[in-house]
Amino acid sequence: MVKPHQRPEPIKRRPSRLGRAVFLCTLIGLIWGGYQAIYHPDSPLPREWNPTKPLEITDPVTPLTAWKLERALASTQSCLAVLETTANFTRMNDLETSETCHIKGRVDLRGVGDAALAPIETRCAIAVRLAMWEHHALQPAALEQLGANITQIDHIGSYNCRRIRGSAERWSKHATADAIDISGFRLSDGTDLRLIKDWDDGGPKAAFLRRARDSACEWFRVTLSPDYNSLHADHFHLQSNGWGLCR
Repeated sequence: MVKPHQRPEPIKRRPSRLGRAVFLCTLIGLIWGGYQAIYHPDSPLPREWNPTKPLEITDPVTPLTAWKLERALASTQSCLAVLETTANFTRMNDLETSETCHIKGRVDLRGVGDAALAPIETRCAIAVRLAMWEHHALQPAALEQLGANITQIDHIGSYNCRRIRGSAERWSKHATADAIDISGFRLSDGTDLRLIKDWDDGGPKAAFLRRARDSACEWFRVTLSPDYNSLHADHFHLQSNGWGLCR
């Protein structure tokens, strides 16, 4: 008998066998459908959203892009495969000068996307990050802010067997070609941008260069600009490894 003012306990009903079977079939169907959407050769899932598809430089950026980029840079073979479609380069044998000075995944790079470079020996990882920066950031910013395309990215080197300037012990990332120094850009309308003269001019060139610096922080692990110190007054120092410094 139910006591006054006391609600009867609800009757606990266990799922029927039919209900459990329907749930199980639905779950299997969802799993199978997801598998087919990802792994089937004719998958309707766009490649930029498909975790089984390797990175392509020209793929639209999605939340998977950073992960795909790290996967691409995990080996020289996968890195070169990404670089083949959007860069002008020649693969070279690794350079082994010493334990502290070497270039692994060595390439002779002469251009990324629509931008040429003076021939430079660097690591494939730097080349891929440079290609991502050129396609997804530099070209759109130049067209929007300056009304022209970038035809050349100017640099002052990548590999340099030396220690960090001002340090007697720490080796520079240039000693392993894990860095590249960018000094300016040339545009299709003849415009010439130099960090050393345009960084503080207060006009559209300076605005573009700051946007270039900020976007480099998205594609490189370390980005140092003239705002960092006087040693970088004439270039961006861009690294493919590091702890995320952006100055």
